[in-house]
Amino acid sequence: MLQAGEAQNIAIQVNAGEGRLPVSPYIFGRNNNFSDNPASPTPAANINLYKEAGLRFARENGGNNATKYNWHRKLSSHPDWYNNVYGHNWDYASDIVQTVMPGLQVMWAFQLIGKTAANKNNNFNDWAYNGSNWWSGVGQNLAGGGQVNPAGGSKALVDGNPELYLMNWPADSTTEILNHWFGTGGLGLEKSQFIYWSMDNEPEIWNGTHDDVMPLLISASGFMDAYFEVSKRAREKFPEIKLTGPVPANEWQWYKWGEESLMIDGKYYCWLEYFIKRVSDEQKRTGIRLLDVLDIHWYPSESSNADLLQLHRVFFDKTYVYPGANGVKTINGGWDTSQNKEYIFQRINDWLLQYFGDNHGITIGLTENDISSSDPNIVSVVYASMLGTFANNGVEIFTPWSWKTGMWETLHLFSRYAKNIKVNTTSSLDATVSGYTTINSSVDSMTVILVNRDLSASRTVTVNINGFSVSNGSYKIFELSSLPSGETFISHTSNALKSKAVAVSGNSFNITLPSVSTTAVILAGAGAGIDEGQRDTYSLKSLSAFPNPTSDFFKIHIDDQISGEITLKLTDLDGKTVLTRDVENNAEINLSESGLLPGIYVVTAEYQGHSRGTKLVYTAGK
Repeated sequence: MLQAGEAQNIAIQVNAGEGRLPVSPYIFGRNNNFSDNPASPTPAANINLYKEAGLRFARENGGNNATKYNWHRKLSSHPDWYNNVYGHNWDYASDIVQTVMPGLQVMWAFQLIGKTAANKNNNFNDWAYNGSNWWSGVGQNLAGGGQVNPAGGSKALVDGNPELYLMNWPADSTTEILNHWFGTGGLGLEKSQFIYWSMDNEPEIWNGTHDDVMPLLISASGFMDAYFEVSKRAREKFPEIKLTGPVPANEWQWYKWGEESLMIDGKYYCWLEYFIKRVSDEQKRTGIRLLDVLDIHWYPSESSNADLLQLHRVFFDKTYVYPGANGVKTINGGWDTSQNKEYIFQRINDWLLQYFGDNHGITIGLTENDISSSDPNIVSVVYASMLGTFANNGVEIFTPWSWKTGMWETLHLFSRYAKNIKVNTTSSLDATVSGYTTINSSVDSMTVILVNRDLSASRTVTVNINGFSVSNGSYKIFELSSLPSGETFISHTSNALKSKAVAVSGNSFNITLPSVSTTAVILAGAGAGIDEGQRDTYSLKSLSAFPNPTSDFFKIHIDDQISGEITLKLTDLDGKTVLTRDVENNAEINLSESGLLPGIYVVTAEYQGHSRGTKLVYTAGK
C-alpha cells in the first residue's frame, strides 16, 4: 500500500506494431525567423541556431501585418501600430532562406481583405509624438491624417483616411506573387520550398485589427466568396500549393463568426463546421481542391501551472474538462454550460470526414500559440506535450508565436532524436506522465520520449515494449530538467541535455523521471546500431512529396544541391515496403499502374546513408 506522500509508479506500454503514422517534420516550426529588410539581414548566428536546433518550418508572413502586404511595392500596413506603412521585402527573405537553409519549408500568405499598402507618405509621425515608444494608443487609426487621442485607447479623436495609404488588391493581384516567384521570367525561387500559403490571418476579428477598412465585419458568406476566389486562382497558378485556412484568432473564434448565426438550409453551424461544409460544397461543385491544411490559432489565458500542464489535452482528449472552455458553449447556437470539453482538432477531423469523406488528405495545423508562463521548465514541458500529442495524431504544422526560454532545448530534443513514424504508446496515468514513441522507416531504431508533469515529485516508470525487439543492454537517455532562467541552448553539442543511461532487459526498462521533465530514451532493434540522431544537418533536409494527396503521380524534392540517385521507398502503415525505386531528385513517380490500394503511405528517401520521410495520401484515381 502506498504511504502518504509516496508517488504511484506508472506503467508505459509501447506497441510498435500498432498505430503507425508518419510524423510531420513541420511540427518543428516557429514564427518570424528571418529578416525581410536587406539593410538588416538575419545574423549568421541565428541561422546557425536554427540549423543546430533542427528547425524544419518557418512561418514568415508576420500575422496581422500580412493582411495588407503589397508584394509588388514591398510594403505593408501595420494595424497594431497606427496603420503606418513600412517596407517589407518577402522576395529578399525568401531568396536568403533558399540560399542558407534550402531544406526549410517556409509559409507566406495571400491577402483576402481587398486592400493593401500603397505608400509610406501618410504615416503618423510616432517619433515626433513620443519617440516611437509603445503606449495604449498604438492601435489608433492615425495613418492617413488622423488626430491622436492623448487619453490613449484604440479610438482616435479623428480617424485617418485609409484611401491615402491603401489601394485596391483583388484576387489576381495577391496571387500574382506566385508567377513573380516561380513563373517564366520570375525570380526563379524553388517552389517546393514554399508549398504552404496561408489564406490571410484571423479574419473573424478584422473589424478590430483592420477596422480602418472594415469597421463592420464582413459576413461569413462574404469571406467565403473571397476565400474561394483567391484559392481557385492560387491553385490554377500553382497546382501543388498547400492552402491553409481559415486561421481563426482564438478559442471563441473557433466557433463564432462575429455576431452572426450561421445557417445553411435551416441548420445552425458553428464557424469552423460552417467553413468546412462551405469548402466541401464548393469543391464538389467545381472539382477544384480548395483546402489542404485547416489551420487555427490559440492563446489560452490559463496561468496556474497545473492548468498549463494539461493544455495539450484540449486538442484531442474527449474526456478533458477544460477550465477555459468558452466559445465551445455556443457550438449548438445557444449558451450550453455543459459544453466544457474542447477536443477541437478531433472535432475538426470528424467534420472533415463527414463533409469530405475518406482519404480527403486535409490535415490540421496550429500556427500561432502562446502560454501565460515564462518558467523555462513549465514552458519546456508544455511544448513537449504539444509536440508529442501532435506527432501522435498526424498534425501537419505547429509554429508557436512566442518563443521562450526552454523551447530551443525542447525543439532540439524532439527534432534531433525522435524518429519519423509514431507508434501506439499508453500510460497508466497519462495526465501525469505520457510516453511518445517513434520508430524509423527501417524499423530498427526507436525513441521513447517520456514527459513527467508532476509539479513536485519524481516518478518511477516501467516501460514495456511489444512489436520491436530490443537487445538487452545499456542505452543512452537525454533528459531536460531543472532548467535555469537563462537560455541554455547553444548548439547540438552545447546545451542543457543531461546524458545518462538506462538498462533494458526483456524488452522492458525502469526509469525515474524528475518532476517537470522530458526524457528521451534512444533504443536500437536487436542487431542494429544505435541511431542517436547526431547527423549532419545539411544531409537531412526536409523531403517534399507533391501533389499530396495524389490519384496518379507525385514528385519528390529534397535539397536542390543533392546530385545522383536517391533510393525511394513507399511503406504502408504496417511497416511493409510496397515500392522501391532509385530515382533522381525532383523525379516524377507514377503510381497509377502500381497496384497500390488507396491509403496513407510513408515515403522515405535515402541518400548517402541518411534518410528523410514524409506522408503521402494515395487516392487511386478517386
